[in-house]
Amino acid sequence: MDILDILLDALRAAILITGMVVMMMMMIESLNISSGGKFFARLRKSKFGQIVVSALLGWIPGCMGGFASVSLFSHGMLSFGALVAMLIATSGDEAFVMLTLFPAQALWISLLILAIGIVVGVLIDYVGPRLGLKSYQLKTCHEMHLHEEDARPAQDEEPHPKKRTLSWRRSVLFLGIGLYILALATGMLEHEHEGIEEPSHGGFNLLSEDWMNMLFAVVSLVMLGVAALGSDHFVEEHLWHHIIARHVPKIFAWTFGVLLVLGFLTEIWDVSNWISANIPLMIVLATLIGIIPESGPHLIFVTLFAAGVIPAPVLIASCISQDGHASLPLLAESKQAFIRAKAINCLVALVVGFILYWIF
Repeated sequence: MDILDILLDALRAAILITGMVVMMMMMIESLNISSGGKFFARLRKSKFGQIVVSALLGWIPGCMGGFASVSLFSHGMLSFGALVAMLIATSGDEAFVMLTLFPAQALWISLLILAIGIVVGVLIDYVGPRLGLKSYQLKTCHEMHLHEEDARPAQDEEPHPKKRTLSWRRSVLFLGIGLYILALATGMLEHEHEGIEEPSHGGFNLLSEDWMNMLFAVVSLVMLGVAALGSDHFVEEHLWHHIIARHVPKIFAWTFGVLLVLGFLTEIWDVSNWISANIPLMIVLATLIGIIPESGPHLIFVTLFAAGVIPAPVLIASCISQDGHASLPLLAESKQAFIRAKAINCLVALVVGFILYWIF
């Protein structure tokens, strides 16, 4: 496999993955706006209810649920255990990528870390006070991206007129989605993975399955209609600024970079054998990298798992330790709360990762 083949294979895969992730992000954004953000507006009064709701918010792919939990925590509506439960249950933007590459495995991994988050949250809130673990109350709030234009009118009010013009952003978005649908339909994004063994857990081979391409072609068609019929505010603020401008460059760059490096490494070095002999080290490394409050570096472990290079315990440790951007507002407001929460996350990630490693 020459350099050009490696480059083109990584490029096709990066475009395919980025497109799928963006389509899911756009759909989540559309559902959130259409509901007026009401899903994130209520919490149960019980402490256990706070933990469950917060963990479920973190379980939602992306950072929206995580930001909502930090916002509620900052207003004293969530306990520290509920906050930690969210940080464990969330995988940030990487959840979209995992659902794209290996949906079945992503589902059970997400359910596992959701359960772990709830258990840890219960331990912190019910056992923690006896051990002297402090709770924190932050004073500022980081609201979700709901604007005045998104508010629904009252029953006795006239609906707000929605302006729709053919702006350059709407045109680029419409053209981009259209080209992506065409690429899926014609098989232009299908690629081979030479140098990477066929994974037993059904990783990358899912990308070449016809049903996967058809599914995302349908989702893309729906979003094409949304891009055509959505208001100027929704298209420009929510789809363009919140998703395209903020997430696409980062997701594409990291995905393409990881795939390209992995492609070259597999040509000159038996990565699989080296990693298989150093699983404990990979668990520790995945946990430490998870401290970084940024989506991107963690895609390394998602990609390696999809390629069949690392086993599930490494990816699960990474998912527990990392939380995408969800902890950034927490870091900005209380470094002490951030450090304690991340320390608990890392401890749980190491314990779970090594237990699964020893079992399997």
